[in-house]
Amino acid sequence: METVQQSIFLPYRDGELHLRKIFPAAGFRHQIPILMLHGAMSNGRVFYSSRGRGLAPFLAQAGFTVYVMDSAGRGLSTPKLARGFELGQGEVIREQLPLVQQYLLKAESLDKLHWCAHSWGGVLMASALARFPELQASVASLLTFGSKRTIRVRSLKKWLMVDLVWNRLAPGIAAGHGYLAADKWRMGMDNESRASLQQSIDWVRGDWIDHDDGFDYGRAAAKATWPKSWFIAGQNDTVLGNPEDVLDMMAECGLQNSRFTLLSRENGNRHDYGHADMLTHVDAPNDHFNKVLAWYQGFELSSVSD
Repeated sequence: METVQQSIFLPYRDGELHLRKIFPAAGFRHQIPILMLHGAMSNGRVFYSSRGRGLAPFLAQAGFTVYVMDSAGRGLSTPKLARGFELGQGEVIREQLPLVQQYLLKAESLDKLHWCAHSWGGVLMASALARFPELQASVASLLTFGSKRTIRVRSLKKWLMVDLVWNRLAPGIAAGHGYLAADKWRMGMDNESRASLQQSIDWVRGDWIDHDDGFDYGRAAAKATWPKSWFIAGQNDTVLGNPEDVLDMMAECGLQNSRFTLLSRENGNRHDYGHADMLTHVDAPNDHFNKVLAWYQGFELSSVSD
């Protein structure tokens, strides 16, 4: 099935938020669209390419309408990250996700969307869900790839990647540039503001508390009415989305009984997938992407049976 890609720009503060809409060119479309959010030092391109590769085009080829979000300053959202950019992760949780959700519900004339995230994007989506009951009521499902809020694993690789580079070197680089130029330093696909960098550092090793207004996400998560959720981890994702840390996040959200999948050869996958290649590997469409597709198709099958 041929697909179409379009860019949508939503006014936000003094700029615009970019959404990439990927959908079937013609024919049958599934009822509930999917909203995707990237992680730290990343942007929406982790889910798609202009040539039709990635999870978002894969699902669009099967009849789904997918919206891939670039958070403020990342991807094609404007203004780009630069010295003086003050927005952090709190604005993604409290402002950007609710804004995009309301726009899409109105645009699609629907009352629900699926949410899907990679890495830290899963933490931001979970935070928004925990905080806002209206989002809990309008999100059909939450699917995350390699998402963890804390990192408890101890290893030399973790010390190098997290304790040394992320916790110490990255703030120094950000102080010099006015933001973390992760693309320039080949640390990631996109850049991070000083605020979002420090806030994520604090959350990974501390409490789940909003830096701006003190909102207790952990307490709210324990009382939240969560949508049907699925957490996916990779066997070779030993630091940034370690399976044990993913399980910890599930427990913190009260979702320990939700679906959990470890992508590994032992479990029948083609590879022991890592943090990024669980979404970008050339074999992913013929491996676990098919199960993701079945997951989304199952919602409409269950609604018919009901």
